[in-house]
Amino acid sequence: MRQPYELSIAVRYLRTRSAHSFISFISAVSMIGIALAVAVLIVVLSVMNGFENELQQRILGMVSDAQIIGYEGATLTDWREARERVLDRDDVEAVAPYVEGLAMAAHGEALAGVTVRGVDPSLESSVSTIDKVMTSGDFDSLESRSFNVVIGSQLAKLLGVGVGDEIGLYLAEGRMTIAGFLPRHRTFTVAGIFDAGMYEYDRGLVFVSFDDAAKLFSTDGEATGLRLAIPDVYNASEVVRAAAGQLIDEGFAQKYWLEDWTRVHYTFFRSIQLQKTMLFVILSLVVAVAAFNIVSTLMMVVRDKRGDIAILRSVGTTQRSVMTLFATQGTLIGVIGTLLGVLLALLFCWQLGNIVDFLQWLFGVDLLSAEVYYLDNLPTQVRPLEVAQIGGLALALAVAATLYPSLSAARQPPAEALRYE
Repeated sequence: MRQPYELSIAVRYLRTRSAHSFISFISAVSMIGIALAVAVLIVVLSVMNGFENELQQRILGMVSDAQIIGYEGATLTDWREARERVLDRDDVEAVAPYVEGLAMAAHGEALAGVTVRGVDPSLESSVSTIDKVMTSGDFDSLESRSFNVVIGSQLAKLLGVGVGDEIGLYLAEGRMTIAGFLPRHRTFTVAGIFDAGMYEYDRGLVFVSFDDAAKLFSTDGEATGLRLAIPDVYNASEVVRAAAGQLIDEGFAQKYWLEDWTRVHYTFFRSIQLQKTMLFVILSLVVAVAAFNIVSTLMMVVRDKRGDIAILRSVGTTQRSVMTLFATQGTLIGVIGTLLGVLLALLFCWQLGNIVDFLQWLFGVDLLSAEVYYLDNLPTQVRPLEVAQIGGLALALAVAATLYPSLSAARQPPAEALRYE
């Protein structure tokens, strides 16, 4: 035989034969158990990866990588010159000013609290993806003194408005009149609707032109802050801190409040990482249980093959070869089960969106409510390194599970087994 005889015998023990169909059956059950455990672990982590990546992309698309804001609500003085200084830095890709404040959006009897952001459309597209998520209307219609507004799809649905309709924006500030307190307000025309795919923004964020927002919030043409696009988003904290320090060193005598996406959403992304860690630990136990089913499978094989073991020992086979034989059989179960699990997981991740849609249609329920999960779909991201780690873990546990049965087989006295055969 070209291959080692231990491998040849181990493969033969795995084949289905009428006389030993039960042994082959429990071996197949062990393989399926490992495959399902590996597939579940890969699919769950891939969904968590996709969820994290999708949220990161959508959040960065709407909030920018970093911001320099006036301290304690103050506006940025001489923001145009400050913008040019920051834009000159090699580690900053784009800078856009904005004016931001809170308001109440109203149409008829429908009301909704919103964040109003005044932007320059030509500059905003360089620090966000708002122009790419427009579903109707034109973002460039936010011209100065046009009093146009671009709102999210969920807000449009709540207020019952579309492009061309008018909504009122009411501020908490106002004036006292003989009729009582009257809040400041302004009527805007809906010029566009966007769908960022995140309920938080689609429901609570509206865009107006920079000058219209400055007039609405009485900032005298000054910006609330600067939004920065940074090539290396994971270095955003250091870059924005260095940029603000540069402004102070160059004579901009003002205190700044600094924000970056890792700081604003730190708790959120940290919670996702903790959940991934806990799920990996818990589901690894499932893989361990499935792998250690090999122990019972091999013990039954050893008991069934006592005569074969005794004959092999009587013709000169060493204890090491007997151990290798049964360890090879258990390892083959682990390898085949792991490969099946990886293939099943990849197939499942590929069709997960269609599977979820089918289940929602079949049971008539909304499994992915945007109000709860922020996203209205279920993204997946398979990371090769994680797949390799999970496969390696399953194989290591499978090999470990073969040690006791293999040692037990090697220690069986040949004469004692042959006496009863």
